[in-house]
Amino acid sequence: MKFLSKRRKHSAAKPLLLVLALLAVGLGYSFVAPQQTSAETEMTQQIEEGKALFDVSCSSCHGLNGEGTTQGPSLIGVGAASVDFQMGTGRMPAARPEVQIPARPVIYSQEQIDAVAAYVASLGTGPEVPQEDQYSPEGLTAEEVAQGGALFRANCSACHGIVGGGGALPNGKYAPSLFETEDVHIWEAMRTGPQQMPVFSKDVLHDEDVRKIIGFIDAQQDAPTYGGQPIGSNGPVSEGFWIFIVGIGGLIIVGGWIAKKGARAR
Repeated sequence: MKFLSKRRKHSAAKPLLLVLALLAVGLGYSFVAPQQTSAETEMTQQIEEGKALFDVSCSSCHGLNGEGTTQGPSLIGVGAASVDFQMGTGRMPAARPEVQIPARPVIYSQEQIDAVAAYVASLGTGPEVPQEDQYSPEGLTAEEVAQGGALFRANCSACHGIVGGGGALPNGKYAPSLFETEDVHIWEAMRTGPQQMPVFSKDVLHDEDVRKIIGFIDAQQDAPTYGGQPIGSNGPVSEGFWIFIVGIGGLIIVGGWIAKKGARAR
């Protein structure tokens, strides 16, 4: 104690005490601070990998921090589901601006897509990538599939056609065919509203309703065409076109032939 008492007025005493105090606080915090779990560590690493991919492939249009530019919208708050849909269907990254970005071959692995989705999700809260039981129609009864058909006709058929074959929209846009779209991407499209598609939130359609709609779409891919050729499965539009061209056109040709033959007979 005498040793410390003699040296408490030394010029180095106060800085030394400050260093010791900081060391004590640091050691104490290390004992009481919550340790990062392995899952949190993996998530942090995934976000960092996603940020690196985003900077290379996405930032030129969406901004370095996803804030958006004149070439692309902001991604803050769109959620992981939006990224999984856009990149999982090959629509993103887009080669060039178009009226509507079509589906293309996917150029990234699912692990890379998940990483970019994790990074974008960290920018703001949005729809998450669904679990399989949220969108899989496995186990639906025939009655539930029929209910899905009623929901589809009420909410989707005006754009996608009566059985999901797709259809034209104004200003050079179109509703794509759903026959080759994966179930998870149908769910994500309904929840995120890509391009001109409206958002169907859980307040509008519950996950069970979406499952029924997906079940109906899947059932149509294997359904027999009792009326003959499906003609693109676009419903009355394509059917009316062929009726007009083949039916009425054929009647005009026959009528002209009869009139010409009658004139010759006279």
